[in-house]
Amino acid sequence: MQDERSPGWHARLNNDYYGGGLILFVGLAAVWKGFNYQVGSLSHMGPGYFPVGVGAVLALMGACVVAGAVRRSVTVAHEPGRAVHPPEWRGWFCIILAGIAFIVLGHWGGLVPATFAVTFIAALGDRQNTFKTAFLLALAMVAVAIIVFSWALQMQFPLFRWG
Repeated sequence: MQDERSPGWHARLNNDYYGGGLILFVGLAAVWKGFNYQVGSLSHMGPGYFPVGVGAVLALMGACVVAGAVRRSVTVAHEPGRAVHPPEWRGWFCIILAGIAFIVLGHWGGLVPATFAVTFIAALGDRQNTFKTAFLLALAMVAVAIIVFSWALQMQFPLFRWG
């Protein structure tokens, strides 16, 4: 029987179990949904090829994270006297806001403003980044996005859209 003071089985698991399990679940869900479309082959890709491929990679990465968590000792994660840090609300807020900004600016402004906004806002979620480093990172990502998505892949996502 378990002592009242000892944590339950879920408290002994470190965050890698939960994160890896979530990545594994999302990957398997993408593979499952991707098979609802025609997958095709490598030379003639169908609409389900990309979701199945990305989902398989995600599932593999999630399984690797869970396997790494199994190897790690659970007693190290819950040593007495170990500092427990509060949630990083700034990071959560910036990442969620960055996603919303990309959706809105991608629809109303185009690739360049959406890429700049998502990178700038998400970079501010890290307390070690300054406005200058976030700005420079956003400019670099805009250049990469223009080269990769507009020039190399010729995606039908306009660089600028007004309205």
